[in-house]
Amino acid sequence: MKLIERPIYLQRLKDLEGTPDIKVITGVRRCGKSELMKAYIRFLSENVPDANVIFIDLFDLKYEALKDYHKLYAYVEERYDGGKRNYVFIDEVQMCKGFELAVNSLHTSKKYDIYVTGSNAFLLSSDLATLFTGRYIEIHVFPFSFAEYCAYRGDETDVYKLLEEYFINGGLAGSYPYRTERDRVAYINDVFNTIANRDLTAKYKLADTVLLEQITDYLMDNVSNLTSPGNISKTLNENDAGTNNKTVKNYIKRLCDAFVFYDVKRYDIKGKKYLKTSEKYYLSDQGFRFARLGRRNLDLGRIYENIVCVELLRRGYDVYVGKLYKKEVDFVAIKGNEKLYIQVCADISGPETAQREYEPLLKIRDAYPKMIIANTRFQTYDHEGIIIADMANWLLGKA
Repeated sequence: MKLIERPIYLQRLKDLEGTPDIKVITGVRRCGKSELMKAYIRFLSENVPDANVIFIDLFDLKYEALKDYHKLYAYVEERYDGGKRNYVFIDEVQMCKGFELAVNSLHTSKKYDIYVTGSNAFLLSSDLATLFTGRYIEIHVFPFSFAEYCAYRGDETDVYKLLEEYFINGGLAGSYPYRTERDRVAYINDVFNTIANRDLTAKYKLADTVLLEQITDYLMDNVSNLTSPGNISKTLNENDAGTNNKTVKNYIKRLCDAFVFYDVKRYDIKGKKYLKTSEKYYLSDQGFRFARLGRRNLDLGRIYENIVCVELLRRGYDVYVGKLYKKEVDFVAIKGNEKLYIQVCADISGPETAQREYEPLLKIRDAYPKMIIANTRFQTYDHEGIIIADMANWLLGKA
């Protein structure tokens, strides 16, 4: 499989090198956590002359004996070199029962720079503070961005053709080597089934995997639509699912914990406050949607909206759905003192569509930037202070 460098994540690890934190690399299955770890190890080996790298891959049978935390701890200690800078890398750390005891003990010794990856069901963001008693920092990895997809497909220069491919193929790079759509779809479905049946069901003992799949398909089919556990349970019960709001809410939480979905809450632009009612759920990668549901009920605008949401998260923004009176702004993106108001649509060439997208942005009275991202195939231009950006160019950082 072809490998490309992921400089943003790699730079993040470089910036954290030598800090006292336990570095925890998270992200949906098959997003590239292990390859990122290996790329960083290569960087250290080539650029830090006194690096002593201790690498353990608990998926590799070579390290089978280290699935006991006492032996894991002893293995690392035996390889400590007092005359060098010692780095510990543990891939798929959850396969060692009690791994947190070994990691915490190694961290307490202050002799090691520690990096771990693992299944998201066992390394939840909400659980990290409980697992690791010392300082930790989370490095969150997303599936390939459109820019990374273009880099992977370096032989093709037509960015609009590439965007059409990315729209369907998504960012799970493990699917790219397959030559047929059938095999590519089978790979992505296998990734999802592993998350559902191995990660979530095993960790949380979810009683109904059929219900989990029904909820997943509903959320995928309603990406970018306001929804709630009540709406979902009502719809599913019309088809005799026999569920309730509480169960649906729990299953959705687990899907978000595993980074299959990201929940985006609402923000009242006029009142400048966060709203508790309804939210939207966006897929970590649109490839899951096409693999499971095919092209039924295909809404180009909603898939583009999903891609933009994940890209904003990838770029480090906190993302909300904007509410202004009875109008909706697709995204309010906030990073520090920076704020962006964004509308997304597939095609803005029609006057009615253009007016619909302009209207809520023009009603916002503050001075923060306002933008419409659409598949214009034109250079960026301005309409009454609103930036109109081409989708492909914006995803490539050129707008």
